[in-house]
Amino acid sequence: MDELNLERIDVTSIDIPALIDTYVIPWGLNIIFAILIFIVGKYLVGVITRLVKKLMGKAHMDSILVNFIGSIIKSILLLFVVIASLDQLGVNTTSLIALIGAAGLAVGLALQGSLQNLASGVMLIVFRPFKDGDFVEAGGTMGVVEEIGIFTTKMRTGDNKEVIVPNGQIFGGIITNYSARDTRRVDMVFGIGYGDDIRKAKELITGIIEADERILKDPAPLVAVGELADSSVNFNVRPWVKSSDYWSVYFDLNEKIKNAFDENGVSIPFPQMDVHLQKAE
Repeated sequence: MDELNLERIDVTSIDIPALIDTYVIPWGLNIIFAILIFIVGKYLVGVITRLVKKLMGKAHMDSILVNFIGSIIKSILLLFVVIASLDQLGVNTTSLIALIGAAGLAVGLALQGSLQNLASGVMLIVFRPFKDGDFVEAGGTMGVVEEIGIFTTKMRTGDNKEVIVPNGQIFGGIITNYSARDTRRVDMVFGIGYGDDIRKAKELITGIIEADERILKDPAPLVAVGELADSSVNFNVRPWVKSSDYWSVYFDLNEKIKNAFDENGVSIPFPQMDVHLQKAE
């Protein structure tokens, strides 16, 4: 059998200093500079993020919005730091940036609804059409606002149900804030029969309103004949109260005026039909 002759490599023939100068030192320096860029960049990102959040805090912006914007700024700046570090190592960052852009576009298209809720949440926090604790009607729901988030708003209904409404539905529709003003007008209608004494009915309603300390003197309450309807004479009763007293005054006035009418012989008409039978001849 022929012996296989292996050529032996003479290690001593390798130019070690040239190898170090050509590969080791340049790569070592690139790695060191890349690490320094990342460390210093990360530190500067933290400084810039804290500065921006401090400025937004001085502008009395909502803490939720401050933290959210701070997180976005920090993430974007850190991405630039990472790209700069990779570029120092010789990585082709152009392709990486294009890949990140394509991925961002794909994610944006897939999360259109979420991005709409996100944008609406930012607008709600910036413009503040309502705040925590307000009683509002928005997004097809009526209740007390408990939490305004970036994507959704949490509300508590009158029967103590928790309803979570997407911010896109709220900001894109009509918002009625019942707690925005210190006072509210209670709009009520009471009908009496055409055969009843209008002056007497008005005196009864006026007396009940004047006796209630929760009803404000200014603006003055209104008690006036508003309509001569088909089967009743309707009084428009419009007292002003503090917003917190609205429902209690509303319910109490209904009960007190009904009792006063009953005790003083004032009738409250209700829909009825008279049927006449005609005998055929």
